[in-house]
Amino acid sequence: MLQSSIFNCLGLDHKTVETTDNDTRSGTLFSQHVLFVMPGMIAFGRRWGIASDDLVFSGSFELFVRVLWWIWTLALYTLHKGKFDCSGGRVLHSYLVVLLVLLAFIILSLCAIVYVSAQGTITNPGPRRSIPVLVYVRAMLYVPELIWAILGAIWVSDDSRGCEPAEVGAVIAAVVASWILLLSTGVGVLFVFDPLGSRLPGPPSQEQLGVRDLESSEGSQLLSTARSVAVRVWESRLRLLCCCLPQDESHRAAFSSIAQLVSGFFSDTDLVPSDIAVGLALLHQEQDKKEQCRDPDEVLSHSPSSPIAEDLEAELEKAAHCMQFAIAAYGWPMYVYSNPLTGACKLSGDCCKTQSAEYDIVGGDNMGCHFSSILHSTGLQYRDFIYVSFHNQIYEIPFFVALDHKREAVLVAIRGTLSLRDLLTDLSADCENLPVEGVSGTCYAHKGMSQAAGYIYKKLLNDGILNQAFTIAPEYKLVITGHSLGGGTASLLAILLRSSFPTLQCYAFSPPGGLMSKALAEYSKDFVVSVVLGKDLVPRLSYPNMEDLKRRILKMVSNCNKPKYRILLQGCWYELFGGDPDDFPTEMDRREEELSQPLLGEETLLIRGSSSYQSLASEDSPVHCAHLPLYLPGRILHITEDGPSRRSCFSQVRYQAEWSSETAFRSVLISPRMIADHMPDAVLRSLNSMTQDRALCIADQQVSPILPMLDQFVLTHIC
Repeated sequence: MLQSSIFNCLGLDHKTVETTDNDTRSGTLFSQHVLFVMPGMIAFGRRWGIASDDLVFSGSFELFVRVLWWIWTLALYTLHKGKFDCSGGRVLHSYLVVLLVLLAFIILSLCAIVYVSAQGTITNPGPRRSIPVLVYVRAMLYVPELIWAILGAIWVSDDSRGCEPAEVGAVIAAVVASWILLLSTGVGVLFVFDPLGSRLPGPPSQEQLGVRDLESSEGSQLLSTARSVAVRVWESRLRLLCCCLPQDESHRAAFSSIAQLVSGFFSDTDLVPSDIAVGLALLHQEQDKKEQCRDPDEVLSHSPSSPIAEDLEAELEKAAHCMQFAIAAYGWPMYVYSNPLTGACKLSGDCCKTQSAEYDIVGGDNMGCHFSSILHSTGLQYRDFIYVSFHNQIYEIPFFVALDHKREAVLVAIRGTLSLRDLLTDLSADCENLPVEGVSGTCYAHKGMSQAAGYIYKKLLNDGILNQAFTIAPEYKLVITGHSLGGGTASLLAILLRSSFPTLQCYAFSPPGGLMSKALAEYSKDFVVSVVLGKDLVPRLSYPNMEDLKRRILKMVSNCNKPKYRILLQGCWYELFGGDPDDFPTEMDRREEELSQPLLGEETLLIRGSSSYQSLASEDSPVHCAHLPLYLPGRILHITEDGPSRRSCFSQVRYQAEWSSETAFRSVLISPRMIADHMPDAVLRSLNSMTQDRALCIADQQVSPILPMLDQFVLTHIC
């Protein structure tokens, strides 16, 4: 996107620029022309957020509608030909004739657009060079269609008296269909409008400017200007999205920080959303192929009698218990979601009750629904709660403190993402220093969650909440838990409280991958357990991982030699019905080690000198060094499904768990389960399933020694 803005400034839309590379690749010396391929379509003097090969599906759908419309109009005209005897019959006759002709021209233009758009590949738009002209022709046909829709509406209101109902209904249907298609086209234009796509005046087009010119002072100035424009555009988008939030200083600072992060991530690529969808589809199949070829001996299994397995089973039980509190912190929305048939009925009687003033419930729960759902989810009594806060602002998230008598713990549960303010806290992903006594090495963490942990830390200590709890139950230990945003905040809060409460434990469910520095992650392994389910996306979210994902998408997209529409159709079929992954030529494995520069297809999608361009040189090259690496907290308990990845919707799911390392989460796994595995009810269901299976196994082991004795007793008495 930013690359296209720079090329527009330089007057380089689709120009062929000659560059000479004196690099020895596979023992050869070559000089060649590089075509700056712009996936974003250039039309009406600007770049759009849609490519020239994105018109296949939309054009085919409209073509289908238009053909049906034309056939229906032709049938109506044929049946009533010579029978237009009403007062406006002559006008109606002319209207239908012109409508048939107009629809025919539109159908022809759509056929041409769909056919041409289906040619070539993503990085080879040459066969689609006539698409802008066809788009201009199609746009011109909207003018007579609009005029004819207005004339049809006028005829229905003024001259349709005395005409047959079928004729009047046909005109009304034509007018309504025209307006629906015109409005849907307008909405589509708004969706694909690119604020950064305007063409700015630049140097004469005759001047041949190569990629290396971008590294000059003029190119650097253009790059800086384009980046500042991109930041302002993203800030405007965030303000529009969060228009219901107060526009105070903290929110403006968050908008600016998030805008710089997002615009920086997309700054050196020129891909449209459909290109990303293609890359994800190809990458999913590529990952499935590698998983199918994996050696079964690489999967480590622990004996049930080993100390590691015993420790794992104990942690699973504790995690399943704590997850009930983590999911309860979400309040009534998650309770109703988890209990769709009975949840609303159970809460309806309590929501309107006014709770006693002796319970310090703060903000955001005027009807008591949140607190009632927490009581139902945890099974605790009112007297067991020390502090409950539903106050929610940016960097300030809800939490509660309760006495867990079953585990003899003072439990702090922190809510995950449930509001727009929480989302802003999630996206404030800059690094912030988090000095901790006794930790050697650099200490920094996710800014949004670090500030949220600091807010709860001050509440717990300065307001005497923990002091009150341990006055009531001095022998209890401190346990902190949370899911997603709550899990990341809980981990950082545990680090802050560790010096004051050496025996504390923390269970972080599905925490974000880009959370804390390596030193803090190592320090937290003594008291933090991170629980990750399957292919959950969030524990794999970090800036280096996203840069790696972007690099892999670029490789997939640039090296694939099939049309985009075929890849998307086959990808959808694969996601829905499975099958063998297709052998798309997406990775040139044999040549990859010999290449010291990105492939030409990838080079056209990136700005030379950018981090993504440099990272394409090899698999192990560093990504975006401006962003410090962040890691998951503590020990990582990874839960996966036991059995084939694809199963029947009604088959019972069995899970297995093992201790994992942070290296297993250094890349994003593409899967339909990447979002579903993050849901708190799915995590709780997997934990309950494993703990119940373990209880059944123990019962079987206790019963099995008795059976031989019982058989011997029966045989003795029978004899």
